[in-house]
Amino acid sequence: MSELSRKAGGGGATAAGAAARWAAARWATMLNAGGDAASTVANGPWTPLGLLKSSLTWRSAIYLAAALAFGLGWFVVLVVGLALSVSLLIIWVGLPMLALLMVAWRFGAVLERQLVRAAFGVKIPSPYRPLPEVRNPLVKLKSMAADPATWKDLVYLLALFPITLLEFVVSAAIWAGTVMLLFMPVIVAVDGSGAEVSAGFVSYWAGNPIEALPISVLGLFGLVVAMYVTRVMAIGHSAFAGLMLGPSPAQKENVELRRRTEHLRASRARGVDAAEFERRRIERDLHDGAQQRLLAVAMDIGRARAKLEDDPEGARALIEQAHAGTKEAISELRDLARGIYPAILTDRGLDPALSGLAGRAPVPVEVDVDLPERPPAAVESIAYFIVAESLANIAKYARATRASVRVVREDRWVVVEVIDNGVGGAVARSEGGLAGLADRAATIDGMLIVDSPPGGPTIIRADLPCTW
Repeated sequence: MSELSRKAGGGGATAAGAAARWAAARWATMLNAGGDAASTVANGPWTPLGLLKSSLTWRSAIYLAAALAFGLGWFVVLVVGLALSVSLLIIWVGLPMLALLMVAWRFGAVLERQLVRAAFGVKIPSPYRPLPEVRNPLVKLKSMAADPATWKDLVYLLALFPITLLEFVVSAAIWAGTVMLLFMPVIVAVDGSGAEVSAGFVSYWAGNPIEALPISVLGLFGLVVAMYVTRVMAIGHSAFAGLMLGPSPAQKENVELRRRTEHLRASRARGVDAAEFERRRIERDLHDGAQQRLLAVAMDIGRARAKLEDDPEGARALIEQAHAGTKEAISELRDLARGIYPAILTDRGLDPALSGLAGRAPVPVEVDVDLPERPPAAVESIAYFIVAESLANIAKYARATRASVRVVREDRWVVVEVIDNGVGGAVARSEGGLAGLADRAATIDGMLIVDSPPGGPTIIRADLPCTW
């Protein structure tokens, strides 16, 4: 296929390395998309060593210690601003003040979402309704005032002060005590007069740095407790922020429905494009292949009929030529029908059909099909053509010495992988064969990924859902 551009390169890469690159790309995609796989305080490590090594622990501790200033500042601004604005409404001065204050607290909520993401790793989607696309600022202010998310922002910022005050007190107490215990030998050495640590009815006197070392061991235990307390407070704060600053359940449902609708619209469009591409291919193959051969057969038969009485031998040769042309036309029509939907796929299933493709390939192909039951016909068809196109590309461009085909069931997905040890460099180009396969997979909400670094190997993987 002309859509594949390959560059020869030094070999060294292995199929396992390519698979690792593919998995890393999928992981990075989820992280960039803000998916559930991203590390947050809720799904981060919970072992003491994991908490110590995780940046989330220290980012959360810094936020919980510093957020009091943010909460206090907004509490003062909002209480004073609302009081002045409401009291001055009677002379209309309070109305623009209230509008400016509303814009300010919306900005504060936007900033808080970014701080929560930076500290806790939690991405809070914007809950705001789209503003009218007009230049009149009064219309936009009216839309902002009618948005429930604006008033949820106000409640959050007012509640932020008492929440951050409690978090600051707890954080300061537990971290100050932990630091004091950890550095007790240094404190004793600098002070010179010793120190006493009491816990209930138990007390311990350290007169020198050596005697203070057991207190530092106790400080390690305090460090573990401080990290767990910080993690719990971070989870609670992020949950409250998500509740007040994020979209409501109805908004989340609407967003998901719109996303699903857009996805289905795009899949339908790609399906229509794939069907149109297939129709043009069939029309081209009929016109350039079987139609031309049948036309030649008709002309040979006509010439033979004209020579039948005067030149029987020439007529016989023309009839034999027409007979050979007819068999070639039948063979091309059979291949064309197999390209539309192979009969063996309907009669015997995916394993024998792929084994037939592998048997006709110019390189050794190992086929491994592990399906407990036959998937839907649409999935079988798409899987078959993905393997067929991949093996055709291997024969034309890859300069491979071996290939493998693996088809397995993973939960509700059928996974198709075609791997070769060729020169790599495969690229899916617009309106090419690989792009057409991706369009086919998209019609059933599947996806196709090509990983083909220069030097190889090439991995073509398709994830096809069995339910939709």
